[in-house]
Amino acid sequence: MAGYDNRDGKIWMDGKLVPWREANVHILTHAMHYASSVFEGERAYGGKIFKSREHSERLHFSAGELDFQIPWTVDEIEAAKLQVLTANGLTDGYVRAIAWRGAGEDMGVASARNPVHLSIAAWEWGAYYGDAKMKGAKLDISKWKRPSPETIPVHAKAAGLYMICTTSKHAAEAKGCSDALFMDYRGYVAEATGANIFFVKDGEVHTPDPDCFLNGLTRQTVIGMLRDRKIKVHERYIMPEEMEGFEQCWLTGTAAEVTPVGQIGDYRFEVGAMTREIAEGYEKLVRE
Repeated sequence: MAGYDNRDGKIWMDGKLVPWREANVHILTHAMHYASSVFEGERAYGGKIFKSREHSERLHFSAGELDFQIPWTVDEIEAAKLQVLTANGLTDGYVRAIAWRGAGEDMGVASARNPVHLSIAAWEWGAYYGDAKMKGAKLDISKWKRPSPETIPVHAKAAGLYMICTTSKHAAEAKGCSDALFMDYRGYVAEATGANIFFVKDGEVHTPDPDCFLNGLTRQTVIGMLRDRKIKVHERYIMPEEMEGFEQCWLTGTAAEVTPVGQIGDYRFEVGAMTREIAEGYEKLVRE
């Protein structure tokens, strides 16, 4: 497959569709130097983007957390996303909306005078973790920790928050793993590089309290599914050594969907009945 800069198709940029290869920005774009950008990853199933409006609303929230305003409304973003899917002939696909501070009068840390841009692209994308979707992903444990809410806007889906995700995933892949698990700044279990995490013990589910990382829309959806099934869910702080006593584990995210985990470091988990039930239930839900 061609690189992401060299494909056929259309990308929506600042109100109009442009040829894929022409969707470019200036080298002095502020976001490229200072990470002043926010984004959303979304999946379309059968021509409908799952939780589409919630994603658009969160994009606006994230921009506010980085002290800029997106000059398109949620309704306008919703219409643009559907326009992109249609223009690229997609019914099932991944949608990426990104807003950023561009090149302008400012080229230091401050950038209040620079224009804010918005772009939306979409493409076909299969299982994020490949065959791990069936047999269970293997996770490394990152040397980095998710930061304190006092240091960075942890609830924004902002590009800068993914810097340690990239380095951690590279290190994990070098060890033959699919991904890496972060602890938070206090030492509690947090999340993977692009997905939230769940554990099962004695028929009940345990998942980290998202007080210093993104409370994913897929995470929220899965918690609702579990509670609808009368399965008790504990949102709490989880110590790393507790993983030894958990029986099952899975990841959730728009890209990851619901992916079983078979191993984290030296801890092993079965791909059990509850994991399968939730994964299959999620697949059904997103296509309703």
